[in-house]
Amino acid sequence: MLIQLLVTLVASGMFAAAFAVARAAFSRRLLGPRPRPSDYPAVPMFWRALLASRVPLTRRLTSSQRDRLLVKMQHLIRGCRWEGCGGLRLTEDMRVVIAAHACLLVLEQPGEPYPSLRNVLVYPGTFQPRRFSWTPSADAENQEDPALGESWKHGVVILAWESAEEGALDPRDGRNVVLHEFAHQLDGSNGPFDGVPRLPNATALASWAVMLEAQYDDLVGKAESGTAGVLDHYGATDRAEFFAVATEAFFERPAELRSERPVLYEALREYYRQDPAAA
Repeated sequence: MLIQLLVTLVASGMFAAAFAVARAAFSRRLLGPRPRPSDYPAVPMFWRALLASRVPLTRRLTSSQRDRLLVKMQHLIRGCRWEGCGGLRLTEDMRVVIAAHACLLVLEQPGEPYPSLRNVLVYPGTFQPRRFSWTPSADAENQEDPALGESWKHGVVILAWESAEEGALDPRDGRNVVLHEFAHQLDGSNGPFDGVPRLPNATALASWAVMLEAQYDDLVGKAESGTAGVLDHYGATDRAEFFAVATEAFFERPAELRSERPVLYEALREYYRQDPAAA
């Protein structure tokens, strides 16, 4: 799996990311498996101040919810390899801001957050994904737009810090790259990126599939007609992007989502076990 991931990253032209993943894997072999949660030090006190000043989304949480969030953040920050890429000096403050949003998604879900995640790679700004081609002309034609983030099935999340910070400071615009990319990690936790996260049973899965098809088809129609709504039209790209975009709206524009798309809101409320519109 590691070799496959490294080949994919190199073929995509993401050499800094490939180097970071290789170094993380080498370090794990030398240092052993990730530490147990009981081995982590106490949550630093300054993290609480950072949540209050730089992660406005957490202000709606109760005191006990905030305590649980800090513990999950500790697991994510200490249990994964974090790397600054493209010349970025990754600070503890940056890790805290990113981890707070990532763990907000799994706040009410039991267990360690994102157990399959191994590497969080952070660029200073947008980065340029490059897809491999044997011919220079085809390679030039297939250049993609600069990316704000990417999520990989092999336990890697890649983020642009500038966008992560901007998304954190404006918690009502419905756009947050950290929520978006970590929603993809949840989506892929049971297999493909298809808009269907891990669900408790077959009944829940069948209900989710019906909801997803109806809601996705509706957004595709609105995107084609240019009709604006609470969901960004980027969610009409495919079902995986629909789930990620819907997650952004659920946490950042919950009252609007509940009003405009009550069926979708209720499905997300049950999945995330949270009700941000009521907070």
